[in-house]
Amino acid sequence: MESISEIYKIGFGPSSSHTMGPRKAADRFRDRNSAASRFRVTLYGSLAATGVGHQTDVTIVEAFQPRGCEIVWLPGEFLPQHPNGIRFEALDDAGEVLDSWLTFSIGGGDISDSGIREAREKVYPFNRMNEILDWCRKNGRNIWELVDIHEDPSIWDYLAEVWKVMKASVERGIEAEGALPGGLNYPRKAAAYFTKLNSHKESLRRRHMVFAYALAVAEENAAGGKVVTAPTCGSSGVVPGVLYLIQTNNNLSDTKILRALATAGLVGNLVKTNASISGAMVGCQGEIGTACSMASAAAAQLYGGTPAQIEYAASMGLEHFLGLTCDPVGGLVQVPCIERNAVAASRAIDSNVYATLSDGQHMVSFDKVVKVMNLTGHDLPSIYKETSEGGLALVARKKLLKTEK
Repeated sequence: MESISEIYKIGFGPSSSHTMGPRKAADRFRDRNSAASRFRVTLYGSLAATGVGHQTDVTIVEAFQPRGCEIVWLPGEFLPQHPNGIRFEALDDAGEVLDSWLTFSIGGGDISDSGIREAREKVYPFNRMNEILDWCRKNGRNIWELVDIHEDPSIWDYLAEVWKVMKASVERGIEAEGALPGGLNYPRKAAAYFTKLNSHKESLRRRHMVFAYALAVAEENAAGGKVVTAPTCGSSGVVPGVLYLIQTNNNLSDTKILRALATAGLVGNLVKTNASISGAMVGCQGEIGTACSMASAAAAQLYGGTPAQIEYAASMGLEHFLGLTCDPVGGLVQVPCIERNAVAASRAIDSNVYATLSDGQHMVSFDKVVKVMNLTGHDLPSIYKETSEGGLALVARKKLLKTEK
């Protein structure tokens, strides 16, 4: 597996696949075509279907300023390599093509010319959770120690920066109020949740404050704020929401939080390696399900779970999101995406409690759950994979059209 730094990317929302990935590709193409007068960018499939809501066009046009860029939308054309296709063309004064590049935004802010997640430098000797558990048993180690042994020592400085950005996104989000951009006039809720929960009894407040924290980050992402992919922008509220709750409630050191982030990163890496974290490939189960799995594992570790209990929590965090569709209303990372962050964060807390009460033994292993998630995702029709043509997006769109009439 590659470095866990590839799971945690620091950037701006609202979407790792629709803004971070395309912007990275646009910057690269612009830099290699300094002689071009202007540019043309064609968006295919899912990238085109929900590109406006995800601000794909805004981030691409911004990258090519001041030379100018034309966007061509082809939402009905799905290229065989990947649903998120993007073609760049550099043009001269006469409109002749000087250079052309077809690539794909494959999730988590990554791009690939083949549409397949190409292998990076191998950091870890394992690709399966059962291999990691065997290593832990044989060496008397915890899961996070695998990171300490195999990554460059600078990984801890990077995780410290990741945690700094995560905490800042929580703290900005619980202060911000008003409607989110995009046309739905969807109101921010984190500030109100935070205020209301502060007035509740201590036990209820401590337990449910995770709603406010997860909402805060998800709303910051929807507003284009600075967040950390965990594993994507659309699911970026789950891990920080859970970790912020646990740290503030239990007065834990940042060192313990960074170790929990290391374990969560390995869990996300396993899903990314053996399945997908792209909503356009496998639906929202690959995004919010993986985020819940990561947060569940991190929470179990912080509450003293054994490696087996941590694996059990990670399994539960993912398996109860199997089949979840990616159906954002209006192509915006708002409805139902923001609520899903809050629910997944709460479910991560529950998965941790359930797993740490057990002996860690269970029937369906994490590796098998990941395999099933991948199979389920590929069986989902394309309308349920980030196109906004089915599910909640379709029902809400019909309702909005009636309202407009």
